[in-house]
Amino acid sequence: MTRQPVRSPGRPTLDAVAARAGVGRGTASRVLNGSSQVSPQAKAAVEAAIQELGYVPNRAARSLVTQRTDSVALVVSESQERVFGEPFFAGVLRGINAALLETPLQLWLAMAASPEQRERVEHHLTGQHVDGVLLLSLHDDDPLPAVLRERGMPFVFGGRSARAAESDFLVDVDNAAGARKAVEYLLGNGARRVATVAGPQDMEVGRARLAGYRAAVTGPELVEYGDFSEAGGARAMRALLEREPDLDAVFAASDLMASGALRALRDKGLRVPQDVAVIGFEDAPVARQCEPPLTTIHQPVEEMGRRMAELLVCRIRREPVENSHVLLDTHLVRRASA
Repeated sequence: MTRQPVRSPGRPTLDAVAARAGVGRGTASRVLNGSSQVSPQAKAAVEAAIQELGYVPNRAARSLVTQRTDSVALVVSESQERVFGEPFFAGVLRGINAALLETPLQLWLAMAASPEQRERVEHHLTGQHVDGVLLLSLHDDDPLPAVLRERGMPFVFGGRSARAAESDFLVDVDNAAGARKAVEYLLGNGARRVATVAGPQDMEVGRARLAGYRAAVTGPELVEYGDFSEAGGARAMRALLEREPDLDAVFAASDLMASGALRALRDKGLRVPQDVAVIGFEDAPVARQCEPPLTTIHQPVEEMGRRMAELLVCRIRREPVENSHVLLDTHLVRRASA
């Protein structure tokens, strides 16, 4: 028989929730605070009592007791055009949100592409506003990690960073190995002059993918640099064709740059993959929409976001973790462009 919600007169209290669930007040409090030190049966009973009584926690009172805000920040060191225009960021955000749905934590998003934006974000990242921070798409000159360490604020890197210390927590994709797979695949299919459209070299992800290319390429290194955008990929591809008109394959360090490279190759009257084979990196939706569909390296961006959030929750709760540096695998997705 289904128990119907029972509304008590006035605002339900935590004591009423505990009594309804048949547990102690401390157990009910631990469930509300997302503690793992609660049995599944007690957790289910408290959650059912909360729903039946219509209990709404007094967040201000909880903050005074727990010294927590139940809020975390995702800080992305990019412009809003990139954050809302590139599928990588949406994928990571979906993974973060999925993990936080299992906790009381609320997420807020901040973009810190300019010194003025960084200053505003730094001012807000205090213990009075958030319990922890997720950092994504950091550039080498970003001072935020040092600021957070000085304040004792729990944080997790999304991707390796020149500012990361051995004791920091981070989640990354094996970018170098993925790039190496791409170039080895091109060489294995007969390519002899393999170029790359590399990412920004003030970011570890750009350096790692270039290192993977260099570890695998057997002919001359043919390198042009882009900014992970479609326009940047087209510019770099045009520059490569001007310098090396007989290249026969290209590894682009992102799918958006690869889509720009495809456009530049079409403009030159070159066929893909008959004249030039192309491989990207990410396996974003744009890879399937390209003409021809893009062979690419799949990176698990949603898993990256989920693991970042899980590590941050452990840091906030001071729970032990098996591995503070998580490295996720990649794999090749074969389509028609190579």
